[in-house]
Amino acid sequence: MPTRNGAVHVATTKRVYKGKTYVTHLLRRSIRKGTTVTHETLGNLSHLPDHLIDLIRRSLKGETFVPAAETFRITRSLPHGHVEAVLNMIRKLGVEELIASEPSRQRDLVIAMIAERLLFPSSKLANTRHWHDTTLAEEWDVGDANEDQLYDAMDWLLTRQGAIEKKLARRHLSEGATVLYDVTSSYYEGKTCPLARFGHNRDGKNGCPIIVYGVLTDVDGRPVAVQVYPGNTGDPTTVPDQIETLTKRFGLSRVVLVGDRGMLTQTQIDVLKKYPALGWISALRSGAIRRPLAEGHLIRPDLEAERLAEISSPEFPGERLVACYNPQLAVQRRQKREALMAATQAELEELAASVRRPTARPETAAAIGVRVGKIINHYKMAKHFKMTIIDGHLEWSRMETEIQNEEQLDGIYVIRTSEPAERLTAADGVRSYKRLTLVEQAFRCLKGIDLLVRPIHHRVADRVRAHILLCLLAYYVEWHLRRAWEPLLFEDEELAVDRPRRDPVAPARASESAKRKKWTHATSEGLPVQSFRTLLAHLGTRCRNTCVVTGAPSQASFRQVTEADALQAEALRLIEV
Repeated sequence: MPTRNGAVHVATTKRVYKGKTYVTHLLRRSIRKGTTVTHETLGNLSHLPDHLIDLIRRSLKGETFVPAAETFRITRSLPHGHVEAVLNMIRKLGVEELIASEPSRQRDLVIAMIAERLLFPSSKLANTRHWHDTTLAEEWDVGDANEDQLYDAMDWLLTRQGAIEKKLARRHLSEGATVLYDVTSSYYEGKTCPLARFGHNRDGKNGCPIIVYGVLTDVDGRPVAVQVYPGNTGDPTTVPDQIETLTKRFGLSRVVLVGDRGMLTQTQIDVLKKYPALGWISALRSGAIRRPLAEGHLIRPDLEAERLAEISSPEFPGERLVACYNPQLAVQRRQKREALMAATQAELEELAASVRRPTARPETAAAIGVRVGKIINHYKMAKHFKMTIIDGHLEWSRMETEIQNEEQLDGIYVIRTSEPAERLTAADGVRSYKRLTLVEQAFRCLKGIDLLVRPIHHRVADRVRAHILLCLLAYYVEWHLRRAWEPLLFEDEELAVDRPRRDPVAPARASESAKRKKWTHATSEGLPVQSFRTLLAHLGTRCRNTCVVTGAPSQASFRQVTEADALQAEALRLIEV
């Protein structure tokens, strides 16, 4: 920096003394007198930090500095981390090629709707609003889409369902594979959809019609196919469609279908027996257990000691029956029965007192019977009480013999299968049946806070089918995200290894690592353990910022993504971002 008396600069010298280097920074003014240049020291800057000395040196050379806050302005911040994670998993799984091999506008919109279902499950109109509040619209180039275009994309997706499910089957099913199948329902608030009928409502939403849908998964719970039915469809009647799906659509000649005892009834098992190469695993209903146990000469003390025993019965020809005893289940059933009988008896006593009250016209036996029916049907205890009803009088007694007979079956269940012992051990048969909990987990994710399959906003049957297919594809992505993020979630990381070898009858026990995460709420690296939803929300705090440079020509701007914290960095590492 020139002054009237010379140029001011920072002079740096180094000298070594007794093996140690000494650095000196001096503020000097250079003055020329003829051909001679002299230096005047104005001050010693050596005590200042290096970065401050650098600023002084650059300032003396003519650079201008302004406060950082005045250098640029952040004009917009969009949540980005969760979008990055979901889209990366979609690309990693090849969901684009799964939906259609050729790029198209419809395919882009479908992918965006799948991602949005994971990020912010809502109506299609809300989708077009919300994805502008994240980086999803920019990342997938769908910012100009409206809800009508999304509906058209859903219609297009439904025409692709068969091809999509075949690709999933080729990925995850092979000859001899075990397939899990179960059915659930979701309530429908409306009257216009032809699929919405009154039936067995599993959601407990009284007064609403329902829509039924069944899901096929592989042995680990990955979704492979879904089929939607009217709400008054019985669970067993959906089984023939799944047989056709597995044998004809997927072309599998050898597969083992696992379904619960309410699904694979004797009628449906008779249908399955027409396909000799198609195996199955199910369970006996409680009312059908006693006779096979007696025919197999298996008494309760023996079963309590063995916990698991294989029996046969002429009533079930060509089948293997595996009887299991679970002491914890026995205690639960006994306590539940006693509580239900006590509640039934208390209401019957109250009703009897009401009937005994003197009135001008005693209550008729028919009227009393109606009131009794409401009580015993509510608690499902009719089989344990004997009623005596006449005009103006009600008596009852417990049927002790029937109660004792039922107590003998507490904690006992029987698995039935067509698979021979050389292909499936008794223990593995029980384990396979218990894997139906993986389909139930899929239903919890679909109907819980993760994907919100309900409320269903569509009125046309095919749109409902497309909506449920979209949700299933979103769960396919979520399933893989959960597996990748197991170390960060309240998940048992050892479960996949333990499941094929743990005790088939005893209640499942969490591993020591899972217990540790639950107790400490921290991972082994000290990161806070999350739920799936809170981890996505935390990733969403990593934003993409649009910054405008102050004073630059034509409002020059740049983008900058927030640096990932330790938890975000680990989550992204686990899915290889």
